[in-house]
Amino acid sequence: MSVAARLHEAPAVRAASERVAEQAWIVGGAVRDAVLGLPVVDADLAVRPGREEAIARAIARDGGAVFPLSHEFGSWRAIAADRNWHVDVSALRGGDLAEDLALRDFTINAVALPLGELDSDPIDPFGGLGDLERKLLRAVSERAFADDPLRLLRAARIAAALGLEIDSKTVERGRAAAPRAAEPAGERRLAELRLLVGGPDPLRAFELLDGLGATAGLMPELDALHGVEQNPNHHLDVHGHTIEVLRQLLVIEADLDEYVGVSADRLRELLAQPLGDGFSRGEGLRLGALMHDIGKPATKGEHAGYVTFIGHDSVGADMVAGSLARLKAGRALIRHVEGLTRHHLHLGFMVHERPVSRRRLYEYLARCGDVAPDVTVLTAADRMSARGSGAVAAPEMIAAHLELVREVLPAALDWQRDGPPALPIRGDELADELGIETGPRLGEILAELRAAVFAGEVADRRSAVEHARGTLAARSRE
Repeated sequence: MSVAARLHEAPAVRAASERVAEQAWIVGGAVRDAVLGLPVVDADLAVRPGREEAIARAIARDGGAVFPLSHEFGSWRAIAADRNWHVDVSALRGGDLAEDLALRDFTINAVALPLGELDSDPIDPFGGLGDLERKLLRAVSERAFADDPLRLLRAARIAAALGLEIDSKTVERGRAAAPRAAEPAGERRLAELRLLVGGPDPLRAFELLDGLGATAGLMPELDALHGVEQNPNHHLDVHGHTIEVLRQLLVIEADLDEYVGVSADRLRELLAQPLGDGFSRGEGLRLGALMHDIGKPATKGEHAGYVTFIGHDSVGADMVAGSLARLKAGRALIRHVEGLTRHHLHLGFMVHERPVSRRRLYEYLARCGDVAPDVTVLTAADRMSARGSGAVAAPEMIAAHLELVREVLPAALDWQRDGPPALPIRGDELADELGIETGPRLGEILAELRAAVFAGEVADRRSAVEHARGTLAARSRE
């Protein structure tokens, strides 16, 4: 299929072609992806200055939505009524197409086609099509990163997604600009972070980001893990271990049936659900893999020659909150990754308690709450990534942990969906039966009652009242 045919087939390009009569150009990713034979979903349109809003509204007619993307650059987005595609409409920078392309980030994105002449030869002043053939990512100009330091993150993300090598001169310029990687607005960096972790090859994306020296500008806490040595249970330093956890998580994702058994379909559905800030729960879990140990440098200690990181889970959770707040993340994403970090150690302690009682399982689920299934999977990747010489890293211990994950996950998924078990009696009714006031003491009794219901020790109102009376009497004797 030709480039023109692929573009004509794309709903976003088709809508623009049918609804825009004046001069405009398809630029950037849509042309690039069509050349590569990839699906074209969204499109960027360059138009004469002052026409951005009117053209976006024309494209979005018939129930679509329109809103400004950037007042600085005069950009508007038109979204289809079914939300399946969008077209970003921007003013030509510099006055004409040649100058506009010269101001773009990478040569493979500085290729254009006239909207009304998609069958014509692409306009390619910087050799982007040749770079695509050579599988090379090259900056358009010396000022590419200076014009917008966010392009450092985009370089790693695009090269990883398309399987490109970054041109050596571009790497050199990127490293020179790396100290500015933290300058773009938090929201813009967060959007790139989502694309980095959610891309087809996040491992290579973060390797390239490191190579450009830009990790510190996006996730300084991750960059700080380099060189932090660990105890004999680990074969890698904290940074290497963190990347390995992400690698093992991807292994689990690719074969859920093998690693989580009967829970595979339910987990797959859960991880596909939206979380916040454009992240799915699966992408949030990948982000959690990258952040779960960021508290280790601050808590590193030594006892009898043995390296420890006591409290790194709670310290790390607080750091997660601060890190994502800097990126202007919403509360849902922050709370989720914070929870993954705070609770990622609990299941490991339970391996020594198998078979796990219903009471102990209740304690784990109540502590982890909504993130229980996600953090359970994270612990599997975490344990699979510790392959040192210590006892915890022994193959039989890893196997036992993975068995425990499969055992716990069905209940964790139920808890995430349904919450704590319902009580057979209301709190105010129980207070009347016991002859006590509502307050902290009643709250403690209700908490015990929920654990008893979950454990199968209480089944109806009568047994609930009896159990509560026994609990009250025992606590009165304490």
